[in-house]
Amino acid sequence: MTILILNALVVNEGKIEPRDVFIKEGIIEQIGADLSGLKANRIIDATGKYLLPGVIDDQVHFREPGLTHKATIYTEAKAAVAGGTTSFMEMPNTVPNALTQELLADKYQIGAETSLANYSFYMGTSNDNYDEVMRTDIQQVCGLKIFMGSSTGNMLVDDEHVLSKVFANFPALIATHCEDEATVKARLEKYKTMYSDNPPYDIHAIIRNEEACYKSSSMAVELAKKHKTRLHILHISSSEEIPLFAKGAIADKHITSEVCVHHLWFDAEDYKRLGNQIKCNPAIKHGHREKLLQALLDDHFDVIATDHAPHTWEEKQQSYWQAPSGLPLVQHSLNVMLEFYKQGKISLEKIVEKMSHAVADCFQIERRGYIREGYWADLTLVDLNQTTLVDKNSLYSKCGWSPFEGTEFQSKVTHTIVSGNIIFANGKFDESKKGQRLRFTR
Repeated sequence: MTILILNALVVNEGKIEPRDVFIKEGIIEQIGADLSGLKANRIIDATGKYLLPGVIDDQVHFREPGLTHKATIYTEAKAAVAGGTTSFMEMPNTVPNALTQELLADKYQIGAETSLANYSFYMGTSNDNYDEVMRTDIQQVCGLKIFMGSSTGNMLVDDEHVLSKVFANFPALIATHCEDEATVKARLEKYKTMYSDNPPYDIHAIIRNEEACYKSSSMAVELAKKHKTRLHILHISSSEEIPLFAKGAIADKHITSEVCVHHLWFDAEDYKRLGNQIKCNPAIKHGHREKLLQALLDDHFDVIATDHAPHTWEEKQQSYWQAPSGLPLVQHSLNVMLEFYKQGKISLEKIVEKMSHAVADCFQIERRGYIREGYWADLTLVDLNQTTLVDKNSLYSKCGWSPFEGTEFQSKVTHTIVSGNIIFANGKFDESKKGQRLRFTR
């Protein structure tokens, strides 16, 4: 199978250049100024459009196995591809939790059979599965996930001895959710006594406050410095945490960090409008999004992700105390960042760096994340002269709702190519091909 993309504005490695791209058997074989003489099975005229490396989302919750009434790997990968995300890394707090190599292998099998996007799955950590953790093949698995805050099932790791042992000995990237459990629990009890069944929704930002985040993140950083751990802290949500992370390129760091689109887009004021729809952990807080965006631009934060975590509409309609945390985001993460570009807040080159290049570098993904000859063709074509209206009819996530409903983004994903296959084109899917398992050069 050969594909020829003509007249694209290629955004790659800090430059925007008019280029043609020739793809053969899944690989970018040639990039040039005029490749129109080459023969191909498929030709895409990309005149006036921007060709980006496919988005790599390093943090999603696709709910399978065990929570498939909310989502499946198939439905959420489909939503991802529709939004320009070509690869994802999925979390272990499914049911059962992915705490053994056998359970982890089950998820990879589901991915191989159903995912339209490329995939990887984190190995999970508990207080009592150290031996299983150390069996992880670091060339085949994106990393190890540690919940240093409340989570599903048996995945809170609060035993300091276990944390030290894992940080000292795991030979690859450890990704952490950092919220101090004791702080959150104490504040939860305090505010439950203050309010009855109907607290204001923004109480979430007060219960899961800046102190809880900083206390846990700083502890993780201290452990990583002590043990020289390759640490990656997920979904930073407060400006207090910014000084924990050095500026600079990933190659110069052993501690990296992630910021998510919802913490850049929403503020605690939005609880009045959206309520439980934007309830998530760590919480969307008051007055942080501009500082978080600036920290991203200054390279304190290394990658952009979603923490896509769907729940059913019925679950989200429960009272604040009962409603689960998490929101569906993966279909519109690139639209969100392109909206910031339209507003003059970030460049296209920086978006590509933080959503593709840096993720590939951070996780040492083999031959992905860049538009380079010899690399896998994971590509997204976007039109900045078209719009995307978010409504229920356009959503692919199984939960069927989005906090962006009613928003009209000033950009449109027209094509998504996954491992050299045109999976999404002008609103239609080709599901005859599946994504591939990510490999890592460690």
